[in-house]
Amino acid sequence: MFKKNYYPKISVVMNCHNGEKYLKQSIKSVLKQSYKNLELIFYDNKSNDKSVSIAKSFKDKRVKIFHSKNYQKLYKARNSAIKKTTGKFISFLDTDDWWLKNKLISQVHFFKKNKNIKIVYSKFFNYNENTKNKKINTKNLVSGKITQDLLSDYNVGILTVMICKSVFKKNKFNTNYNIIGDFDFFVRLSLKYSFYAINKPLANYRSHDNNFSKIKKNEYINEFKYWLNMNDKKFKKKKINLTFPRLTLKKLQIKNFFG
Repeated sequence: MFKKNYYPKISVVMNCHNGEKYLKQSIKSVLKQSYKNLELIFYDNKSNDKSVSIAKSFKDKRVKIFHSKNYQKLYKARNSAIKKTTGKFISFLDTDDWWLKNKLISQVHFFKKNKNIKIVYSKFFNYNENTKNKKINTKNLVSGKITQDLLSDYNVGILTVMICKSVFKKNKFNTNYNIIGDFDFFVRLSLKYSFYAINKPLANYRSHDNNFSKIKKNEYINEFKYWLNMNDKKFKKKKINLTFPRLTLKKLQIKNFFG
C-alpha cells in the first residue's frame, strides 16, 4: 500500500440533479477508495429531492458541496463543477454508478510511471438494474492515438477516466449537447492526446429505465446527427473514417421509428 498523501490530490466530480435513489452507494464507493488523498466535488444542480441531505449525511471533510444558482444543462454543470476542483487529477462519477475500491490507485500508478500520460481509462461492468446481471462492457481497450478506434467502437466510460487537470485549461465540455457531450469531449481529446488503457474493469455503470439516453431518444438522435454534420469535413481532412458513427445513427433512427 502506498503511503498516505504520497500522491497528489484527486478531485472527483459528481454532478447531481435529483439523484437520491442510488446516491449513497455512489458516494460510499468514492470515500472507501484505497487511495485517500481525494476530494469529492458534489455539485448540486437544483435538486428538489433528498440528494443534498444525503450528501451532507457523510461526515467527511473530503466531501465538498456546491450549489448551482440556476438549473444548468448537464455539460454546463460539468464545466461549472470542474472550476471548483483543487486536485492535480480529475475523475468523474455520476450518482447512479459506483467504483471498485482500487479504481483510483490503479490509475494513479500509471501517471506516476509516465509523466507524459494525460488520460487513463479502463473497462467497466455494465450492471442491469432490472435483471441484476452484469457483464464487462468490452473485450479489448487500446492505448495511444485512439480516435479511429473510438469512432469504430466507442467504449470510453466517463466513470472510468482520470485526467490531468491541466487538460481542462484548453478543453471544455461542449454545452450544445445534453446527452452525447461525453462522446464529443473524448473524441476531441483523442485528437490531441494519447490515451492509456487499463484492460480490467474498475467501475460499475448502472443501466436502468431512467438513463437519459433511453428516455430522450429523439434528442439523442438529433444530437448525434448534429455532431456528424459539424465534424464531417474536419475528419475527412484528417482521413478519419466516420462510417461507423453514420451506421450507428441509422440504427438509432430505425429502432426509434419502430419503437
